[in-house]
Amino acid sequence: MVCVPMDHGVTSGPIRGLVKVHEAIRKAEEGGATAVVVHKGVLKTMPFTPRLGLIVHASASTSVGPSPNWKVKVASVLEALKLGADGVSVHVNLGAEREPEMLMKLAAIAEECDALGVPLLAMMYPRGKSIRDPHSPELVAHAARLGAELGADVVKTAYTGSPESFRRVVEGCPVPVVIAGGPKAESELQVFKVVEGAMEAGAAGVALGRNVFQHSRPELMLKCIRMIVLGGASAEEAMEVLRSELGGQGDS
Repeated sequence: MVCVPMDHGVTSGPIRGLVKVHEAIRKAEEGGATAVVVHKGVLKTMPFTPRLGLIVHASASTSVGPSPNWKVKVASVLEALKLGADGVSVHVNLGAEREPEMLMKLAAIAEECDALGVPLLAMMYPRGKSIRDPHSPELVAHAARLGAELGADVVKTAYTGSPESFRRVVEGCPVPVVIAGGPKAESELQVFKVVEGAMEAGAAGVALGRNVFQHSRPELMLKCIRMIVLGGASAEEAMEVLRSELGGQGDS
């Protein structure tokens, strides 16, 4: 999986890189992304038919609301199918105050997905007042296993910092695991090394948002990430291609 989550408009508004969200989807397609994650309204207003996987995000909260870590259900699986989606995603924060409601939502949507034959991506993160280290291998492994146990077909979660520690997450999860990108990285090489480490640990791919769509050349970043995920290239090899395309230097 080389996925680009673009659900940030609900959480944070029209942030840089997603002001024109349909243009961002077109660039993701051009770069070879296998899928994007968007909210249902983006599909309702699509001016073209993308040639990549469309995953409708069924969870939402805003950064200015009273409970940003409480993700509520905002779409149904049937609704996503009617809009042309290929899959559905749902977000759960392990350790958040409203964790029980989010677990109920995940289980219910998993049941809908199974009934309709729709793949389910679960975004599972240790996040909340009781979580001291959101990248703790033990907590990330727990979050990933939780998503699989409650019916997800693919789990997206935080990278734990090294191939050795993330391998424990992958080995403890009976469904494919992909890594989230997190905040904008300081350099492209940093992004590529994280992707390389995740793949070395046995990840099934990546779901990177800001580190792709906020780059000056999102399609080029995706081309390089694909080299690592689908072609087995090293971070250094991907960086050589990027530097060549950018005239000898990186963007960050």
